[in-house]
Amino acid sequence: MSALASGANADATVPAWFTDARFGLFVHWGVYAAAARHEWVKNYEEMTDEQYERYLRHFDPDLYDPREWARRARAAGMRYAVLTVKHHDGFCLWDSALTDYSVASTPHGRDLVGPFVEAFRAEGLEVGFYYSLLDWHHPDFVVDSVHPQRNAPDVAALNAGRDMERYREYLHGQVRELLTRYGRISYLFFDFSYADDDHKPGAWNGKGKEEWGSEELMATVRELQPGIVVNDRLDVPGDLVTPEQYQPVEPMTVQGRPVPWEACQTLNGSWGYHRDELREKTPDLLLRMLVDGVSKGGNLLLNVGPDARGRFSPSAARTLDTIAQWMDLHARAVHGTGPAEAGIATTADARLTQRGDRLYVHLFAWPLRHLHVTGLAGRVEYAQLLNDASEVQFTEANPSVRAYGTGMGGLPAGTTTFELPVVRPDVLVPVLEVFLRP
Repeated sequence: MSALASGANADATVPAWFTDARFGLFVHWGVYAAAARHEWVKNYEEMTDEQYERYLRHFDPDLYDPREWARRARAAGMRYAVLTVKHHDGFCLWDSALTDYSVASTPHGRDLVGPFVEAFRAEGLEVGFYYSLLDWHHPDFVVDSVHPQRNAPDVAALNAGRDMERYREYLHGQVRELLTRYGRISYLFFDFSYADDDHKPGAWNGKGKEEWGSEELMATVRELQPGIVVNDRLDVPGDLVTPEQYQPVEPMTVQGRPVPWEACQTLNGSWGYHRDELREKTPDLLLRMLVDGVSKGGNLLLNVGPDARGRFSPSAARTLDTIAQWMDLHARAVHGTGPAEAGIATTADARLTQRGDRLYVHLFAWPLRHLHVTGLAGRVEYAQLLNDASEVQFTEANPSVRAYGTGMGGLPAGTTTFELPVVRPDVLVPVLEVFLRP
C-alpha cells in the first residue's frame, strides 16, 4: 500500500452498490505471508530476487478456504471484498500467461483468485481486485528510490537495458487477463503512482501516468468492465478518493464538490501477515471508524492479512466475529445510509447517519439521561434504541423556559431532547433510531 492518492473526478458517479455497502474487506495476501514481517519485507530488508525466492519455494496455503473468509466477512456486515492479486513484489496469485512468477510456480500450484471470486460471489458480496502498478521482480521495471535494490552499489548496471515500455505492455496485458478471466469485476484498486511524490522528498526515477500508460489503461478497464469502480492512484482522476491509515475530518471534496471516498485501514500496523505486529485496533474503535466515515459520506475498507497457510489469525477472526454481533442488531444504521441532513446536529460525542426518514444517532459516549439534538423540532414521530427496539421518549424545548433546579430549560429553540436510560446498553456502540415525519 501507499499513502499517495491522485484525486477523483469531480463529476464521477459510482454504482449504488458501493455507496450502499459502506463496509468492505481488504485482503493483503501473497508469498510475503511466509516471511510474516510485513508485505514490504522485500523492500525494508533490501532483498535480492534470489533471497526472496525462498518464500516462493515454501508457499503452500494448504488451509486456504475462501468460503470461510466470505462467510465471516458477510456476517461482519461487509458487502464487498478486494483481494491483492499482485502486490509490489510482482508475485501473482493467479496463473498468468505472461509470467512464471506466480502461484503456479509454488508448491500449491493452483489458482488462488478463482476460488476467492466464487466464494465471495456465493455470499452475495461484490468482488474487487487490488493490482500493484509497481513490480520489484520484473526485469524491465526500472530501479527507483522505493525499489528493494535502491542502495545496491551497481544500480546503473542493474538498470541497463530495462525498458518501461516493455513493462507497460506487461502491466496492461495482466490487467486484461484479470478483467476477462473471472467474469464481472466490480472494483479495481490500483496502487500506486509516485512521479511527483511530495510525501517522499528526494525520490528518484518516480513513476506515474506516463510510465503506466494510465489514460490508455483506464480506457481498457472501462471497455472490458463497464460500470466498474476504479480508485484514484493511476495519476489520473478515478471514481473515488482513498485516504489510507487516517480518517478524514470532513466529507472529501474535489473542486469544492463532495466525492465518493473510502478509508483504507488495517487491523494492526501491517497490511500483510505480520506475526509480531500486535498493535491491534479494538472492535469498538473499528466500529467508531466505520460510523465516523459513513457520517461523512465515506466507506471503510478494512484489511485482514491471512497467514501463509491461508487462515485469518485468531485475533482477526475474533475481531470480525465481535463486529458481526454488533451488525446483527445495527446493520441498518450503516448500510444504505449517509450523512444527516444539513441543520441536524448534536453536542453529544456521537455521529449521525440517515437514510430517508430514519435518523441514526451513534453514541460514542453514553450521556447522562439526556441527548439533545437540534434541527428536529416538529419532525420526530417516534424514537427507539436500535439494539432492543425499546421506546425512547422525547420532548421539544420551549426556549422561554429558564434553567432552574431540576427543571430542564435554557435550551435553544428547535432542540429535541431524548430521555435515555441511565444504564448504557450492553453493545459496542449504542444507536438511537429516530423516525422522522415527512
